Amino acid sequence: MILEHSTVTPSPSSVPVQKLTRAKRVMSAPLPIAVDFMLGSAACCLACVFTNPLEVVKTRLQLQGELRAPGTYPRHYRGVLQALLAVSQADGLRGLQKGLAAGLLYQGLMNGVRFGVYSSAETAGVTLRPGGSIAAGAVAGALGAFVASPTYLVKTHLQAQTVAAIAVGHQHNHQSVTSAFLTIYKNQGIIGLWRGVNGAVPRVMVGSAAQLATFVSAKEWVQERQWFWEDSWLVALTGGMMSSVVVAATMMPFDVISTRLYNQPVNEFGKGKLYSGFLDCFLKILKKEGLLGLYKGIGPCYLRLGPHTILSLLFWDELRKLAYSYQHNKSKGSS
Repeated sequence: MILEHSTVTPSPSSVPVQKLTRAKRVMSAPLPIAVDFMLGSAACCLACVFTNPLEVVKTRLQLQGELRAPGTYPRHYRGVLQALLAVSQADGLRGLQKGLAAGLLYQGLMNGVRFGVYSSAETAGVTLRPGGSIAAGAVAGALGAFVASPTYLVKTHLQAQTVAAIAVGHQHNHQSVTSAFLTIYKNQGIIGLWRGVNGAVPRVMVGSAAQLATFVSAKEWVQERQWFWEDSWLVALTGGMMSSVVVAATMMPFDVISTRLYNQPVNEFGKGKLYSGFLDCFLKILKKEGLLGLYKGIGPCYLRLGPHTILSLLFWDELRKLAYSYQHNKSKGSS
C-alpha cells in the first residue's frame, strides 16, 4: 500500500524543493475512491493466488483437535511441510488451491472496501492525527469484513473439505462455490450467509489496524534511514516485512476463533451447535484446549500472513504509483 500522505516530511532546510522525488511530485492529488477500491482488490487477489495453499493448511490445523484436550486426538497435520504434503497426496495438487475462487472473491471485496476506506481517511487527514492510522485501519477492516463475510464463510467450508482419512472439523460437502452459496441460502436464509461475522469483524479490525498502522510507521522508519531511493519498491517491501510480524502475533487468536465459528455445524434454526458466539468460542477453546489452542496453526498463519501482507501491500503500493503517474500525465496532457 502506498501511504505517502502520512509519511514524515523533512524540513525545508534539509531537503531542497528541487530534490523532491518524482513519486511525491506526482502524488499531489488523491485518487478517486473507485480507483483505490479496484487497486486494493487487484493487489490482494494477486497475493491470494500465491498464499492460498498456506491458507488451506492453516484452516486444517486450526480445526484439528477441535474442543479436545491435547494428546487425545489423531494429528493428521504435524506442521506446514507435512500438511502441504498430506493435502497434495489426498486431494492432488489442486487440493492446495481449494477455496481459491471464494478466496479471490473475499480478498477483492474485503480489501477493496478496506483500502478504499483507509485511503479516504488518509486523504481527509485522519491518519495524521494521534492514533488516526490505527482507528482508520480498524474501521476500514470492520466494514470490509462485514461486506465480504459470506465469501469467507464459503472459503472456510471448502478449504476444510477433504477425504475422511484426514478430515478435521465439520465437513459441509459443498460441490462448488456457487452450490455452497445456494445451499446456505436455501437452508438458512440470507442471515445464514453472514453467520460467523461476529468473529470476522474483530479479527479483521485487529489485523487491519496492526497492518496499516505498522506499515506506515515502518515505511517512515526505513525512509528516514535512506537505505533506498524514496520511491523505491524496496521501501514498501521492507515495511511490509516488518508489518507482517506484528499482524501475525496480534491476529492469531482471532483467526482461530473466526475459523471455528465459520466452520461449525448448525441446527435446523441456523444456530451453531458448538459455539453461540465469539466469547463462548474463546472460553471453550481456552478451557478444552488450553492457551495454545488459540495459537493453533501459527506456523502457516505467519508464513501465509507474512508473504500475503508483503505482497498485497507491495502490489498496492506499486499499482498506486502507476495510477498516480497515469493521472499526472493525463492532467499534463489536457492542460
